[in-house]
Amino acid sequence: MLTVFTFVFGEIFQARWGGGEATGRLDFAAALFAGLLIYNFFSECLGRAPQIILSNPNYVKKVIFPLEILSIIAVNAALFHLLVACVVLAVLVFFSGWTLGIDVLYVPLILLPFVLFVLGVTWFIAALGVFLRDVAQIIAPALTAMLFLSPVFYPLSSVPPKMAWLFLINPVTFIIEQVRAVMLLHQTPDVSGLLIYTCIGVASAWLGYVFFQKTRKGFADVL
Repeated sequence: MLTVFTFVFGEIFQARWGGGEATGRLDFAAALFAGLLIYNFFSECLGRAPQIILSNPNYVKKVIFPLEILSIIAVNAALFHLLVACVVLAVLVFFSGWTLGIDVLYVPLILLPFVLFVLGVTWFIAALGVFLRDVAQIIAPALTAMLFLSPVFYPLSSVPPKMAWLFLINPVTFIIEQVRAVMLLHQTPDVSGLLIYTCIGVASAWLGYVFFQKTRKGFADVL
């Protein structure tokens, strides 16, 4: 998919990352992959969320089981894929026109609030999906829309200013921009932005967990 996206957006649409020293195909692929791996983590977790409880009815009906762990397992599985992708990205950056620096050590700090946010949303959707079976049908097109309304295939700076708000409310936009900043541009993270995102992530995790625990009593009645 990375090869296809690189060909379509890099060769056909001639997308470029302005202001960077990288202009070749491999350079564009590295910048694209930096955004794609963040989106893929988000998409994998939310795409699986509606079926997490529905696909494990025995844990609900027949045994005493901490159901909230199922969402944690799903997020951890996606996080493993994300970490492997980060290694692949580092190799890609090494062989491209970009350069790796010590700033790459900021990546875990950037990902932590994002993981908390995704975990909270996963808990919420997993519980909601038990009662509203059509949630999965809504999630799929919503994720596709979020893919194109996030700076995966192009830099945020290329978005018209009057439309920037539409991208900034996308929860993956800030994280994508920060990962690119530290891995490709050797910039320090936006500390104030990360603090705000951390607060949002903690709030998301807490609210998602509370919603899950409040609704789990009714799971057995509808499964």
